[in-house]
Amino acid sequence: MKEYQTITEISGPLVFAEVDEPVGYDEMVEIETPQGETLRGQVLESSDGLVSIQVFEGTGGIDRNASVRFLGETMKMPVTEDLLGRVLDGSGNPIDGGPEIVPEDRVDIVGEAINPYSREYPEEFIQTGVSAIDGMNTLVRGQKLPIFSGSGLPHNELALQIARQASVPEEEEGDDDEEGSEFAVIFGAMGITQEEANEFMQDFERTGALERSVVFMNLADDPAVERQVTPRLVLTTAEYLAFEKGYHVLVILTDITNYCEALREIGAAREEVPGRRGYPGYMYTDLAQLYERAGRIEGKEGSVTQIPILTMPGDDDTHPIPDLTGYITEGQIVMDRDLNSQGIEPPVNVLPSLSRLMDDGIGEGLTREDHGDVSDQMYAAYAEGEDLRDLVNIVGREALSERDNKFLDFADRFETEFVQQGYDTNRSIEETLDLGWDLLSMLPKEALNRIDEDLIEKYYREEEAETAEVEA
Repeated sequence: MKEYQTITEISGPLVFAEVDEPVGYDEMVEIETPQGETLRGQVLESSDGLVSIQVFEGTGGIDRNASVRFLGETMKMPVTEDLLGRVLDGSGNPIDGGPEIVPEDRVDIVGEAINPYSREYPEEFIQTGVSAIDGMNTLVRGQKLPIFSGSGLPHNELALQIARQASVPEEEEGDDDEEGSEFAVIFGAMGITQEEANEFMQDFERTGALERSVVFMNLADDPAVERQVTPRLVLTTAEYLAFEKGYHVLVILTDITNYCEALREIGAAREEVPGRRGYPGYMYTDLAQLYERAGRIEGKEGSVTQIPILTMPGDDDTHPIPDLTGYITEGQIVMDRDLNSQGIEPPVNVLPSLSRLMDDGIGEGLTREDHGDVSDQMYAAYAEGEDLRDLVNIVGREALSERDNKFLDFADRFETEFVQQGYDTNRSIEETLDLGWDLLSMLPKEALNRIDEDLIEKYYREEEAETAEVEA
């Protein structure tokens, strides 16, 4: 371990030092200030004779007399099954007053990409208990399905609801592939306020969800550099629990926008040439390194499923952060400001939402046989009802046909009964599909052109149809 006192420049969260031997990229560094304080850092860039170091705790107190020690290893996360039930800061240190963590292993946080040949195709259902997700945009084990939200929308409440309620339904009898697999949630918060952190912790403790969770908290007043490390610590822990201990792990990351802002801040300090809207040109690659750590591996029981949450600046879905995220991930859940103003909880707009792996994770043996048809028909009926709302604004409801009025009523009830469920209601997939049939039975049978006739005969509710006729 070699020690230098060759700091040449301090710029924002970065320290530049001269060296006389090669230093590895991402190598860990200790910086000792003249006051005797030891700060941790990581090599961000290394060239002949000069290295740039990002300091996790910030550069306050560092001057040119500080000592720099290169530790010869990259940052590692101490991992153990005992992390379940613990609360850590954004650097992976316990902040819950519990005992010190005794690791079973120390794992490099950068991780390794899953070999595409070894990837197992995601096709097994995860039940979140939220009808707008389970019924219309189903989450599948090993998938990465982000939530696109906006400032002031209740994405934190939805994240907590999913963390509380998410479960892996029991496999059918005779299927022993998943025997012994357990479910765990790893919650990574980046750049949130202290008030939000308190709300998260109160909810985890009140509901008992903390027992099967690991929580990482990076607050808004923590250094931006730490924000870049937090999701990698989260995913390293998830991979260990999934692929070494056999857990089905759901990773919730909020807020990806804060993470990307930290990338931009570091890029500006390094005087990099900016890309779109000032974000680094490598942001796509950086996000892909995080998102692509979701998946399943052949021969391993566990899985890593991701729900990243991002707030779209100005509700703009063409902004670089949601735009690049959409390229990498397998769909998105979109929260809607208009639905939120109507009091719909959660305000999920199913029309722009999408789960590209849904068709592989539903159907007989995974969920109920009618799941796909019910979802397709509700989507089509709701879309038609939305179009008719625009027409009503022009010609009035009296000018519409009886059929059109039924679709208008369907759209209203779809929002107030199917999407609306509150943040404390946990619906099974059977309850969600039964509710879907209640709504579809408002429509005449001949309008259900996306559902197999056998399923209509089995599930169509004649009493609902009669009630709709009387109300009309």
